[in-house]
Amino acid sequence: MLLAMLLAGTTTIAVAADKKATTTTAKYAGKVKHLTKAEFDKLVCNTANGTWKYIGDKPCVIDFYATWCGPCKMISPYLDEFAEKYKDQLYIYKIDIDKERELASMFGAYSIPLLIFVPKQGEPSAQRGALAKEDLEAAIKKAVLGQ
Repeated sequence: MLLAMLLAGTTTIAVAADKKATTTTAKYAGKVKHLTKAEFDKLVCNTANGTWKYIGDKPCVIDFYATWCGPCKMISPYLDEFAEKYKDQLYIYKIDIDKERELASMFGAYSIPLLIFVPKQGEPSAQRGALAKEDLEAAIKKAVLGQ
């Protein structure tokens, strides 16, 4: 439901500089962080109010995946590499759809991998399915970093 609202353009992203989120996320720079729903609510967006308000201090990529998913396994090393390569520019988060069913449902993560590209300003975008390494990096540069 949140993804539908985001991609339909019915909401705008209001970016907030949240000190707690900033200090918490700083330690994940350069590494992929696996999120629970509680962590998602603290680091990305508080889902309690049903609206989108990105609270991170840097843009992010959110990977909805499953441990049994072949295409998810294929892109995982790329995401690890990009987390390190762009550590000063973005965060990369992973959400296991089998463990975090509520988040998966909110974002319509029924076909995976589902990558959500969240820029610091502007609206997020989504990509379903695995991408080649070069295509994934190009998508991150364009959709998240605005390059």
